[in-house]
Amino acid sequence: MTVTEEYDALAEHYAKNPPKADPAKKGTGFFTRRTAEACTITIDSLSADYLTIKAMATHKTPAEIISEMIREQIAASQQ
Repeated sequence: MTVTEEYDALAEHYAKNPPKADPAKKGTGFFTRRTAEACTITIDSLSADYLTIKAMATHKTPAEIISEMIREQIAASQQ
């Protein structure tokens, strides 16, 4: 099967069987989560350097590190 034939077959399949959207799941999709994660904050250079070094060392994103730190603080304050 050539690329063109494969494309035509997929186009025909999705034309006849469009994906179903569930309005009850509003705001739970990939792009909605990414938009929410894109909220910008400003931090000082020491904090930015710390986050960058920690992110490289742990192979995590700065957002994941901040999230973990916040969860630790919440857990510690509830004890």
